[in-house]
Amino acid sequence: ILGVVVLALVALAAIVLAVRRTAGRRGWAPPRLSLRDRPRPSLSRRRLATAAGVLLVVGLAAAAFIVVRANTSGESQADALAANPYLDPGTPVSGTAPDFILSDQFGQPVSLRSYRGKVVLLAFNDSECTTVCPLTTTAMLDAKAMLGKAGDQVQLLGIDANPASISLEDVWSYSELHGMLRAWHFLTGSLPQLKSVWKHYGIEAAIERGEITHTPALFVIDRQGRLSRLYVTQMSYTAVPQLGQLLAKSASALLPGRPAVHANLSYSSIEPTTPDKVVTVPRAGGETVKLGPGASPRLFVFFATWDQETSALAGQLDALNRYQAIASRSGLPPLIAVDEASVEPNSSMLTDFLRRLPRPLSYPVAIDQSGKIADGYEVLGLPWFVVVSATGRILYYREVSSAGWPSTGALIRYVKAALARAPQPASATSVGQELAGSPPPLAALHQQASRLLAGEPALAARLRALRGYPVVINAWASWCGPCRSEFGLFASASARYGRRVAFLGADTDDSAADARAFQAQHPVSYPSYQTTTANLSGLATIEGLPTTVFISPAGKVVYVHTGQYDSQGTLDQDIDSYARGH
Repeated sequence: ILGVVVLALVALAAIVLAVRRTAGRRGWAPPRLSLRDRPRPSLSRRRLATAAGVLLVVGLAAAAFIVVRANTSGESQADALAANPYLDPGTPVSGTAPDFILSDQFGQPVSLRSYRGKVVLLAFNDSECTTVCPLTTTAMLDAKAMLGKAGDQVQLLGIDANPASISLEDVWSYSELHGMLRAWHFLTGSLPQLKSVWKHYGIEAAIERGEITHTPALFVIDRQGRLSRLYVTQMSYTAVPQLGQLLAKSASALLPGRPAVHANLSYSSIEPTTPDKVVTVPRAGGETVKLGPGASPRLFVFFATWDQETSALAGQLDALNRYQAIASRSGLPPLIAVDEASVEPNSSMLTDFLRRLPRPLSYPVAIDQSGKIADGYEVLGLPWFVVVSATGRILYYREVSSAGWPSTGALIRYVKAALARAPQPASATSVGQELAGSPPPLAALHQQASRLLAGEPALAARLRALRGYPVVINAWASWCGPCRSEFGLFASASARYGRRVAFLGADTDDSAADARAFQAQHPVSYPSYQTTTANLSGLATIEGLPTTVFISPAGKVVYVHTGQYDSQGTLDQDIDSYARGH
């Protein structure tokens, strides 16, 4: 029964937090779901992974917006916390925390019961996570430090939530690279042992299309072994110290005498440094780097030294010297690396790492000390590439942990594609001429241009009829601003690729009248099927709109792009890579 209750509470917290987190996401809109279509809990994923129905917020807000006060923070702090979309205020939980016996990074057995008398911060972490987990563990360290001497009465525990990386070496490596080898116990065991613990705490941990997903939950457990509070970490680098303060105050409230928390941070949302703002930041080795609008576009690669655990970071950064040399000769955007110091164990990690490189880097390494740059440049994991226009607009991004490090040649192609301008809208006559002679299954699509068709089972039948052709499905809605912004790109691409690639639209969680009015204003050479997020779930996880799904001629999903395409070249590049196999 306890496991079921905990699972429900995790789901409630995650649903509310997912809605709050997506509110600030540019180029992306959360799907509209009814109360009948309750989504799964928010998951930490090696790509953007938040989805929830906006209608669920009202019913759950009262439970989610409870603030733990350890001192005289006052109502203004509670209001700021409730309004911050990047910070979980925590959800009260109760009952005895399920006990377990697992092995820590040293191979020593550890049980939860052995820490009776201490407050426990228990986090479920992927041992190879490069997205939200480092934020969680940094906040845990901050919380203990903020308690000063009283921090000795707080025990930090982690449990591995990566089904594919559960060896002692895995938890040791994470602990060492994050500066936590002696600061906590990162626990693992056999897969059946871990699955049992995950189940009792309501944690989802799975491998989906080669990516690890897990609930980013952190439990505060009191000195008697009772569950006290649940936090779900959000993907915001600037909010890490604020989360640390929340955890410290939660722990203080459970300790004798409610010891002081040596921090007085506001819970207000912190304004990020977006690419259209000029800012000067420290540079590795001394001096500074100026970021923001400039004379030309720029390429950025965000990283942290602990990325060594999951990729050949040193070799890849060294290989980028070649890109920089080519860029300086050919007029491509110059490269700037950014070390995400907000989640580095200490300031010496970067210095030591750079010293061990095979040769000096030919491009500057900026230091993001607060996380404001990473948040402003919409970084959702490390390493992360971003191409920014001269005016400060994001044109392209690539998450290395899911898409891999690109070769120099591939990176150049991606950058050039991001800089390509969309062609002028084509007339219906010219589109018809472009698509003349298409194979019958594709010609049938063109004959239904801009029509709104019934959804399931018609969409599934259409996909079966298109076997043998690559398919690009664009999920959109009339109420989705980013969908409107990118629709012209799909109109252009479908006219140019439509003789070889099948294009379909999926009007998602929308009214037929609104959808038809939208289509009249935004003509394309293919039909759309009216459907819902739930109906599309068998095809792909629709985490927000727009979402573009690429399907192979064999009918297999090969890639899912979440969010708006900002340039014609970037969309064309994905069509060439995932639909045409170039």
